[in-house]
Amino acid sequence: MDKYANYFDVNKETWNKKVAIHAQSEMYDLASFKSGKSSLMPYELKALGDVKGKSLLHLQCHFGQDTLSWSRMGAKCVGVDLSNEGIKLAKQLNNELQLNAEFVCCNVLDTSEYVKDKFDIVFTSYGTIGWLPDLKPWAKMISERLKTGGMFYIVEFHPILWMFDYVDGQPEMKYHYSQDEVIYEEYEGTYANQSSKMVSKEYGWNHGLSEVVNALIEAGLQIDYLNEYDESPYDVFPDLTKTETGLYKMKNQLFPMIFELKATKK
Repeated sequence: MDKYANYFDVNKETWNKKVAIHAQSEMYDLASFKSGKSSLMPYELKALGDVKGKSLLHLQCHFGQDTLSWSRMGAKCVGVDLSNEGIKLAKQLNNELQLNAEFVCCNVLDTSEYVKDKFDIVFTSYGTIGWLPDLKPWAKMISERLKTGGMFYIVEFHPILWMFDYVDGQPEMKYHYSQDEVIYEEYEGTYANQSSKMVSKEYGWNHGLSEVVNALIEAGLQIDYLNEYDESPYDVFPDLTKTETGLYKMKNQLFPMIFELKATKK
């Protein structure tokens, strides 16, 4: 992965800048979270069920809200993220809330070098795999960190959404559904605070559903289900409309907005 080192360094710098902005954003609503509100969405809660007493590894945890939400539900959690500022804040929140989660700063692809335990659950959600150039080492790491019979769960924005460029106002279909070449974007603001003046510089890659599924199968996981949904839990794409469920849809919905996948280590 050395040839991608510069891309990862740029992404890390951007995510370090995002932490303070996101911590003050309405979207992350840190005050309500500290008061006891869970950051977890219905999809995740339904899929994982009762996590009390289970060990859980949260990949690409940002500043730890979901990790700590699982911890509040009784899971023994470890969160991993590339951003040292994110991990710093996650540790502060863990101490402030008197929880027992642990947090590790590393590239998610290097997780097995830093985390040696095996887990009942490996969890990741929303905007994660697009930062990775190749899903095979990612899937291999997941398999390494799961106990036999353990569960992997991902809920993620649908790859069709990443075919569009959103930087210049109206979405423009610009990228291949499963694009090997790196995609570079530079824009003002973040998904959690679009009026922010910070400049995001980001390198990413598109991964189709077949790549996700096949990487996990090759790593020794059995796919339990793959579901696609029209609604997004987050208002992070242009011109979304809030539905009666509190989720968000496009005005003229022609394709799914998220997918979820659950797998078991054989």
